[in-house]
Amino acid sequence: MRGSVMGTTVTLAAGALLTAAMTTASASPPTAAARTDAPRPALVDCTWHTNVRPTDFILACGDGNSRLMGLHWKQWSPDAATATGVNMVNDCTPYCAAGHFHGYPVTVRLQDPKPWKKQPGVRHYTLMTLTYARGRPDGFQQVMTYPLWD
Repeated sequence: MRGSVMGTTVTLAAGALLTAAMTTASASPPTAAARTDAPRPALVDCTWHTNVRPTDFILACGDGNSRLMGLHWKQWSPDAATATGVNMVNDCTPYCAAGHFHGYPVTVRLQDPKPWKKQPGVRHYTLMTLTYARGRPDGFQQVMTYPLWD
């Protein structure tokens, strides 16, 4: 009987300590970091998937003749994202199926995050700016800004 009383006492004491610990933890106010962490916006791709810090991204969804590759993200915040990579563009000469892809070093900037119409709880970047470091595809300016699909 003595062993039974001792076991019950230990179990009750452990339960009381666990309850006290849980009550203290749940009553604690959130830390400053938890209060200020806003959800990070995503980049929505051609197949309506959300991506955070993708390494590749297709710009020309219809034919894949322009894509970003080897993206290295330096920043991905609630306001903007910045990466460097290569824009691979098909010259479509003499026509796209017979054309060749050429790489152009580029800096990518994502901005203007807004709620996504398909999933309003998800924020996504709505503007992409490409800045070509050296060389650029025919007909492109050194800085090109595109609206992103919603």
